[in-house]
Amino acid sequence: MLSEKLKIVNMGPPVDVNGSGLDGDYVSLKNYKWATIVVQLGVTGAAGKITVEEAKAVDGTGAQAMAFNYRAEDTASGDTLGSLTAATAVDGITTSTNDNIFYIIEISAAELSLGYDCVRVRMSDPSAATLVSMCAVLSQARYSQENMPSAITD
Repeated sequence: MLSEKLKIVNMGPPVDVNGSGLDGDYVSLKNYKWATIVVQLGVTGAAGKITVEEAKAVDGTGAQAMAFNYRAEDTASGDTLGSLTAATAVDGITTSTNDNIFYIIEISAAELSLGYDCVRVRMSDPSAATLVSMCAVLSQARYSQENMPSAITD
């Protein structure tokens, strides 16, 4: 079963990010080697910016922006991902204004700074109605089991 091999975490339930943006929950990679984060945009009123932060704990201790790799499916209602692309810590990704698109962010625990093991995704306020959700799929667990270890507590 997929749920016995991978940890699935709801980082940010679907919301309209107009006026507030969305800061996803931090997830810990202490027990996992890899995080694949899916950021879905439904109705997209304007472009926003997606960035990633690393931290020393799930409460955000020592948070700092980090570079990351991603794939985009920014064709409305498409399902074909683009090539793996690097995003800088400062610039992140500027999203498309197409509806029903998604971005896949790939983070290896080995890419995190020394002493850091938590990550979160942030979506800026696009200044127009835009529906966004975030989900992390953590893989290569240290201990695979029926009930995978928590990734949102230290």
